[in-house]
Amino acid sequence: MKKFTFIVFVLMAVISCKNDDAPTFGTLEINFTNKVGTDLIGLNTASYTNQSNESYTITELKYIISNIVLIKENGEEFIYPVEDSYFLINEEIPSSKRITLNNIDTGVYNKIKFGFGVDQSNYPLNGIANFIPTAEENGMLWSWSAGYKFLKFEGSFTPQGGTAGDFLLHIGSHGTALDNYKEIILDASSIITIGDETTSNLSIDADIAKIFDGINTYSLEQKSDVQVDPVNAPILAENVGTMFTINSNSN
Repeated sequence: MKKFTFIVFVLMAVISCKNDDAPTFGTLEINFTNKVGTDLIGLNTASYTNQSNESYTITELKYIISNIVLIKENGEEFIYPVEDSYFLINEEIPSSKRITLNNIDTGVYNKIKFGFGVDQSNYPLNGIANFIPTAEENGMLWSWSAGYKFLKFEGSFTPQGGTAGDFLLHIGSHGTALDNYKEIILDASSIITIGDETTSNLSIDADIAKIFDGINTYSLEQKSDVQVDPVNAPILAENVGTMFTINSNSN
């Protein structure tokens, strides 16, 4: 009887050790909030002014977020599966601004890295075939050969002392000739804590005003229709790379 009890004790200890060593996973919900400065965007209603003294109203705002990676303080990375790591943020659809990432290794992460757009190594079908219908339905493709529109930003504007008109900014890569994909890294100050079978939250603000006034100052009066444009698209893409920040209300 003592021998049987001993064997049961050993088996329970082994099972316990295995359970302790088993990997654990949690969920991260990322909420994107589009703003102009500190003001929430109002489609078709609110009017804003850029640093070129041009007033503008936004009618459409869509952009692609991709290749999400969480980084620990020691540099260890959790790379979210590429095939599930492409998302379309559409200001008109609130649910699209909430991204849910499942099965993330538990731990504390102090940085998040993601892409703006689609990197050329994954165009057109490598690992992201499930995203193509979404992009096509939302007008985020030029054609199979030209590539994706990373950003659709449209509205109307009035230059100071000038004539009102419409603007259309479609920024993306143009085949293999021009790559406007941007990798963005945000310091999360150790606030991304992924617990076992729990959901953590991260809030990211996108300041759309930076599209005009980021690293570069861009005037719509200079050119208000930018699509397959090897001169102005890179200028605007560089600005987009500066528009994301982590909101301090994340937890």
